[in-house]
Amino acid sequence: MKITIEEQNRLETIYQAFLNDEKILRMKDISMHRGSNCYLHSFKVAKKAIKKSLNRKDVNLEVVLLGAILHDYYLYDWRKDRSKLKKHAKNHPNIAIENAVKDFNISEEVKKVIKSHMWPLNIKDYPKSKEAKIVSISDKAVTIGESLTSKKYKQKKLDKYLSYISHLF
Repeated sequence: MKITIEEQNRLETIYQAFLNDEKILRMKDISMHRGSNCYLHSFKVAKKAIKKSLNRKDVNLEVVLLGAILHDYYLYDWRKDRSKLKKHAKNHPNIAIENAVKDFNISEEVKKVIKSHMWPLNIKDYPKSKEAKIVSISDKAVTIGESLTSKKYKQKKLDKYLSYISHLF
């Protein structure tokens, strides 16, 4: 699917607004896979998901973008709060939805993307829409990459990663 310059600019504007939003910036304090953080992870997923979406027909790019940015908007560090450790994989999509609704008033389509991103761990929450499948797959790809990269390397390349996510396109 070829997008127009206007559509590209609209998506970039949305992306930039979230990238610099004070509520979203809280995600920087939440540890993720081997030294990554929730903020960096979510924007890497957003870039990958949008890139995958550009070759698909009938995909709502705004739903993909918002679902990817907000899929891990749970705002707690389960590594520090051991009470959340056991059920984090199962519960965090619902918590992310609650937080996203409260802070950003998201659509039902975006909620479905967030809800299903942990499939197949949450076996009942199969991603049914194209948008949900794209975000779920993109999340898995970024997670694998982050999990296979050492903390030391991530810290050394932090400026490169931040530069990479500084723009959607």
